[in-house]
Amino acid sequence: MSLRALLYRRPAEPQALPVVHEKAVYLVRLRRHRQARRYTLRIQAATREVVLTMPPRGSLKEAKAFAEKHGPWIAARLERLPEAEPFAHGVTIPLRGQPIRVVHRRGVRGTVWIEINEDGERSLCVAGQPEHVDRRVHDFLKREAKSDLEAASHRVAAQLGVKIRRITVRDQSSRWGSCSTTGALSYSWRLILAPPHVLDYLAAHEVAHLVEMNHSARFWRLVERVCPNMQRARAWLEQHGPDLHRYGLPPAGAAASRIPVRARR
Repeated sequence: MSLRALLYRRPAEPQALPVVHEKAVYLVRLRRHRQARRYTLRIQAATREVVLTMPPRGSLKEAKAFAEKHGPWIAARLERLPEAEPFAHGVTIPLRGQPIRVVHRRGVRGTVWIEINEDGERSLCVAGQPEHVDRRVHDFLKREAKSDLEAASHRVAAQLGVKIRRITVRDQSSRWGSCSTTGALSYSWRLILAPPHVLDYLAAHEVAHLVEMNHSARFWRLVERVCPNMQRARAWLEQHGPDLHRYGLPPAGAAASRIPVRARR
């Protein structure tokens, strides 16, 4: 272990601190950062997690005092987040930008499939036990996302004359996609919830990085050449992108950081 690590290590330091505000307890995750000069708080919208960043030499006492002082801010920010929408029977979610209702079909063989009734209303039908609905919808959306993203990425790669080494789909909370210097692309599966032109733009964006590993004017001209809808897609993401992160969170997901005081013993 390096001297720096030994200097800043805190044995048996808790991972989170409870902060009480108006009869509720908010769990605040602690994170030390060697470049931090002060205490800072932020809310991860995708996970509803409260994170307190501490300076290397910061103390737990100071961290707790800072978090408690900002209890009203934590409560207000969490309340402002869009309500979590779990993958459960009766919930309507977007699929490729169009609404579709999750319908649990208990006792029916199969996994997940789409049905369209005579009125044009679409249902995402899920077979099996109720406790399997969330996982099966997640798995279905990830498969659909990977299929669409692979097709869109390879289409752009052919246009630009580049090769893609690997494509992975994950639940990324801080970015919609990424590209490595080795040619590996990674995307958020939540792009399958957005309209197709948004997914196509993200594919064009990441594949273009195989030519220009930067965000220079030349890079943006390249993206716009292979994706004429670039500006429209970026505007959609700016306005609606954050909302996509609320889908698939269980009811407790939105309130994981907010535990009623009466439940504590």
